[in-house]
Amino acid sequence: MSFVFTPPSIVGLPIVGSDKQFPVRRVYCVGRNYAAHAREMGFDPDREPPFFFCKPNDDASVVPVAEGATGAVPYPSLTSNYHYEAELVVAIGKGGSNIPVDQAASHIHSYAVGLDMTRRDLQMKMREAGRPWEIGKAFDFSAPIAPLRTLADVGEINAGAITLEVDGQVRQNSDITHLIWSVNEVIANLSTLFALQPGDLIFTGTPEGVGAVKPGQTIKVSIERLPSLTVRID
Repeated sequence: MSFVFTPPSIVGLPIVGSDKQFPVRRVYCVGRNYAAHAREMGFDPDREPPFFFCKPNDDASVVPVAEGATGAVPYPSLTSNYHYEAELVVAIGKGGSNIPVDQAASHIHSYAVGLDMTRRDLQMKMREAGRPWEIGKAFDFSAPIAPLRTLADVGEINAGAITLEVDGQVRQNSDITHLIWSVNEVIANLSTLFALQPGDLIFTGTPEGVGAVKPGQTIKVSIERLPSLTVRID
């Protein structure tokens, strides 16, 4: 019996004002990068080096949602505590290792609004057992993302409101200035651990107010200067 391997499709993210797409290489995420969120998760925030985890970069996990559209995200299996986490996403356009903080912005291609969807009960179970978080973070449809806007178009994003609504009710409401580690610091630190390459995405962390959603509910995430992201939980 023969076997034919079909590799997963490379995800292409739409870019506002362009007919080109941004091909996704890797998806990195920063944990607990807003002080108030760290506190609500039971930790004391400080400026120890940030920690990172990854999500799959394939078309099963990364969910591009067109501007003005509502994406469909199925409620995942084996969880009864499915959480939203609104995040600013940075897309890398120029690779590098050991990038100085004052040069980090030159490696940014664009920004987007993203969701780090989380099976919180499974994440907590793994955390308590001292095991990796993959089953809580790295599952299918776990990374919805809106269209990108380029650095050249919007300039550096180091400030601006970040808001998440569920069925029209505000659940998360903060500002990018409240990042413990700024965007440029995150890029610099991550580049000491991995050689960043064009196509990499960095989810930069979520503010306080994370919570559960159920099938039938709609999430909308907004960040100043960027296309908003809307998804419905099916």
